[in-house]
Amino acid sequence: MNFKVLFNFIKNYDRIIDKMGSVKMNKVWSKLDKPLLIIMILFFSFGLMMVFSSSSIVSVVGFNKSPYNFLMKQALFMLIGYIAFMIIIYVPTRHYSKIAKGLLILIIIALIGLFPYGKITNSAKSWYYIGPFSLQPSEFAKSILIMFMATFYQNNIKKLDNFKVLLFPLVIAFSIFVLVFLQPDLGTAIIIALISILIYFSLPIKKSYKAKIFLLILSLLGISILSIITVGDKIFTKTQLERFNFKSPCERYTESTGYQVCNGYIAMNSGGLFGVGLGNSTQKYLYLPEAHTDFIFPIVVEELGVIAGVAVVLFYVLLIARILVIAKSSVNLKNSIIAYGVAAYIFCHVAVNLIGILGIGPMTGVPLPFLSYGGSFCLNLFISLGLVQRCQIENRSK
Repeated sequence: MNFKVLFNFIKNYDRIIDKMGSVKMNKVWSKLDKPLLIIMILFFSFGLMMVFSSSSIVSVVGFNKSPYNFLMKQALFMLIGYIAFMIIIYVPTRHYSKIAKGLLILIIIALIGLFPYGKITNSAKSWYYIGPFSLQPSEFAKSILIMFMATFYQNNIKKLDNFKVLLFPLVIAFSIFVLVFLQPDLGTAIIIALISILIYFSLPIKKSYKAKIFLLILSLLGISILSIITVGDKIFTKTQLERFNFKSPCERYTESTGYQVCNGYIAMNSGGLFGVGLGNSTQKYLYLPEAHTDFIFPIVVEELGVIAGVAVVLFYVLLIARILVIAKSSVNLKNSIIAYGVAAYIFCHVAVNLIGILGIGPMTGVPLPFLSYGGSFCLNLFISLGLVQRCQIENRSK
C-alpha cells in the first residue's frame, strides 16, 4: 500500500471532496447554527410528544377517531416542514426579492379567496379544507411579509431617509392585517401587525421617523379601544367580545372565557413542581377546551410540573436570543431583517399565548410555537427557521 498517497488524500480531503459531488451539502451543513438547530429539534420532538398526550382523549371522545389522529397529522406536517427547511437552506437570499413579490401576490389572493371559499372554524373564516387537512393562509403571510420587508428595505437601502419609501411595506402589512382582521381573526392580525412594527423599529433610520410611527400606533390603539367600547358589538362577534373580559376567570366560570382560563389554572395548580406524570392529565378529559392547541401549556405544567413549564420558557428565551445573535452578525440589512422578523414572530406568539393563558390579557386563539397542534403553523415555523439558517450560512460564508 502506498502510504504517501493515503497521507496526501487525508491532508487534502476537503479539496478532493470539493471536486467530488457532495461538497455543497457538506459546506451548507457545516455552516448551520448548531445551537439553534439542536433547540429546534428538541422543541419539535417535545411538541410532538405533548400533542399526542393532550389530544388522544379528545380525538377519541370528541371526534370519534383514533387516539393517534392528531399525532399522525402533526407528524406529517413536520415531515413536509423538514423538506421545506432542507430546500430553503440551499436557496441563496439574493433570489428572495422575486420570490417574495410572487408569494406576496399569491398570499393576498388566498386571503381574499377565503371570503367566498373559506370554511368557518371557531367563528373565523380562516381555513381552506383539503380532504382531512386544513390550510391557514394567514400563517404563511407572516413569513412572506418578513421576506418582503427584508428584500424591499435592502433594495431601497439608499432611500431609507425617504419617509414615503419606509412606509410602503407598512401599507402592505396593514392591507394583510385588514384582510385577516375581517375573517375575523384578531389574534393572527395582532401578530402580523406586531411583526411589521418591530421590523420597522429595527431599521437603521432617523429617530424622528420612528417617533412618527410610534405616535401613529398610539393613535390607532386609542381609536381601537374607543371603537371596542362604543361599537364593539357591530365589529366583533359575541364570543370575540367576551375574550376582552379576562379578569377573575374563576369567578366567571360559567362564561366561556372564564371557564377555559380557570380550567387552565386548575391544570397548572394540579401539576405542582414535578407534575402528575406524562399522559396523566385529568383536565385534557374535555374539561379544558383546546387542550392540544392554544391551551397546551397548562397540560405541560400539569403533567410535567412547574419546573418543566419554566424550562420551556427558558428554551424560548435561548431560541430567540440565538436568532438575535444571527441578526446582529448578518452581512447585510436583508438578512438582519429576516432574522429579526423571525425572532419577533416567535416572541409575539409566545407572549400573546401565555398572556391569554395566565389571564393577564384577552385570549386571542394564538398557538404556542413548537408545542401547539396546527399543520400550517408547524410548517411555517420550519420555513421561518430555514430562512434564519440560510442567513447564518451566508454570514459564515462571508
